[in-house]
Amino acid sequence: MSDSQSDVLIIGAGGAGLAAAAELADSGRKVLVLEARDRIGGRMWTQHVAGLAVPIEYGAEFIHGYAPATMAYLAKGGKTAIESSDTHWRLHDGKLQATNAFFHEVQKALRDSTVLAEKDLSFDDFLNQSEELSPAAREYAMMMAQGFDAADTSRASARAIAAEWTAEMLNNDAPQSHPLGGYDALLATLSDSLRSDNLRLRLQTAIHEVRWSKGVVEVAGTFIGKPFHASAARAIITLPLGVLQLPPNAPGAVRFSPHLTDKELALQGLASGPVLKITLRFACPFWEELDDGRYRDAAFFHSPQADFPTFWTQMPLRAPLLVAWAGGPRALRVANNADSGEVVGRAVAALQTMFGKRCHIERELEAAYYHDWQQDPFARGAYSYVTVGGGNARRQLAAPIAEPLFFAGEATETQGETATVAGALQSGARAARETLADQVKRRRKRRLA
Repeated sequence: MSDSQSDVLIIGAGGAGLAAAAELADSGRKVLVLEARDRIGGRMWTQHVAGLAVPIEYGAEFIHGYAPATMAYLAKGGKTAIESSDTHWRLHDGKLQATNAFFHEVQKALRDSTVLAEKDLSFDDFLNQSEELSPAAREYAMMMAQGFDAADTSRASARAIAAEWTAEMLNNDAPQSHPLGGYDALLATLSDSLRSDNLRLRLQTAIHEVRWSKGVVEVAGTFIGKPFHASAARAIITLPLGVLQLPPNAPGAVRFSPHLTDKELALQGLASGPVLKITLRFACPFWEELDDGRYRDAAFFHSPQADFPTFWTQMPLRAPLLVAWAGGPRALRVANNADSGEVVGRAVAALQTMFGKRCHIERELEAAYYHDWQQDPFARGAYSYVTVGGGNARRQLAAPIAEPLFFAGEATETQGETATVAGALQSGARAARETLADQVKRRRKRRLA
């Protein structure tokens, strides 16, 4: 099969690709969106389960900070977000203790640091050199960098983490919320743009090669197993960082011809962070009854040394669900040579350690929902982080190449919403505007020639 009727190709129908399509919907350009999966959404994947009042989110779940792009799309579809609770309990010396103060202590140390003004360090080195932080705050900072940022702290840029953790997105008064009813509410709004007469979507279309030169992009791949080709004057590339970083001959790689030489430094300055996220469904929210209801309103439980150091509830909504979370090197260690049953078993064991003999976790467990994003051939990781010295990598990755190639995706976001759905949405809209501006510029040049 072949398609040469489009002005713009969009590779990927995750948040970035769909936002780019929405931006182009009324432009008059003919747009073809190519998606390897049999669904839209990328690393947004919601499942509604009978008997549960809240959805299962295999991927993105929270909205961090004010996230205007995310909120705008929700509002456009008549949907809203619900602010999450922020009560934290931490396992210390075998007992769960209420805690909320450590993050603010870490934020202050990052803001006050003079070392980072002089040079970038790994986050490990920054923590080792920081005399302001208590041992408990240092342990919390390490857990958060590995969990929240999915980062290998021996490689992660302390400057980049400082910029992120002290930004508006994580300020004390900035809300943390989630779309009421799940992220598929946002996807429903984004997919409305695909009904435009100028836009077409083709699912189950895996692109293996992108050949480009001035004024033309040709892609080759498969559509439901059969050879597929398409061409256009421009293409917006929204492939996840982990896919872009694959060696050309690796399974699932997308080969660019010519090679993306201009992107080599950017790809070296970023890493695709691994995450394990397992939603555990129980017969009832047993934790709400333990210790005379002490944890009834708990939002997060932390055990920094466990295989899964963080669990969260659905508060302020009540549901018999706990989400187990591990990121960074810990996620890789837990998943190494383990099947899904073993991974779930380690999450259950970590939770049993959290609550001790007061309950029997396996007896209460009804189901577990899990997707391995590291092994997913169309993701190859959860989301990106900056490595030491890679301060300009996101901007370099976002920059267009010559006339035909434009780049979007959370790894290319430079406006403070990195590694989030909001960042993906903003980057897609930005790349779409760049294609439109480039076309106008080329037309002017031709008129003046």
